[in-house]
Amino acid sequence: MTQRRMQKRTNRKRRLSMLLPGLLALIPFQQALGQADPAAVKKIPLSFFAGGSGIYTGLLGSKNLSITAGADLRLRDVFGLAPSVEIRGSYPIVRGNVVSEKNILAGLRVDRSFGRFTPYGNILFGLGQLSYDPLRPNPAGTFAYAYSSSNVISPGAGVDFEMTPTWGIKVDGQFQRYSVPVTDSHHIYAKSVTVGIVYHLFSGSGPR
Repeated sequence: MTQRRMQKRTNRKRRLSMLLPGLLALIPFQQALGQADPAAVKKIPLSFFAGGSGIYTGLLGSKNLSITAGADLRLRDVFGLAPSVEIRGSYPIVRGNVVSEKNILAGLRVDRSFGRFTPYGNILFGLGQLSYDPLRPNPAGTFAYAYSSSNVISPGAGVDFEMTPTWGIKVDGQFQRYSVPVTDSHHIYAKSVTVGIVYHLFSGSGPR
C-alpha cells in the first residue's frame, strides 16, 4: 500500500510539473490579450440602424408602413471614401389594401463624412415577397395570386447625422425593383423612405 501511495504521489508531481510551465506560459499571453482587446474592439466599425419606412409599393398607388432594420460593417477607406458592407430587411406593419412588400437585402454602401453629417449611396440586392389582398390575377386572367416572390434590386441614398459618438439619426431613400406576375411589364418599382436611429456598437475610427 505504501508503494502504491508513493507511486500516486510521484505521478501527481509529474503531472503538476508538466502542467505548471503551460499555465505559467498562459499568464503573459492573457495579459497581452487583455491589453490588446480594448484597442482591437474599438477598431471594429460596426453599426446598427432601425426605423419606420413609408413605402409606395408601385402597384395601383398602394402604400405600406414598415419597420426597417439593418447593420453596416465598414471597410478600409479608399480615396477618401468609406465603403461598407450593408445588410437590411423591411417588414410591413400596415399592409394597405392592395399589396404588402417585405424583403431582405445586402450590398455595398459608400459614404463620406462632413462634420456630423455623413451622406452615402448604396446598391443592394436580395429577395422579396409580395402578398396580394385581394388576390391579383395575371394579365391574361388565367391565374390569381395570393403572393409572389422576387429578386430585388435597390439603389438608394441617405444621410446619417451624429448626435453623439454612439447615437445618430438616419434618413434613407431606396428605389426598389420587384419582378411580379401581375403586371404587363412583369415589374413594379417601389419607393421607400426611412427615418430612424443609428447605434455605433464600438465608437472608433475603424480601418483607414
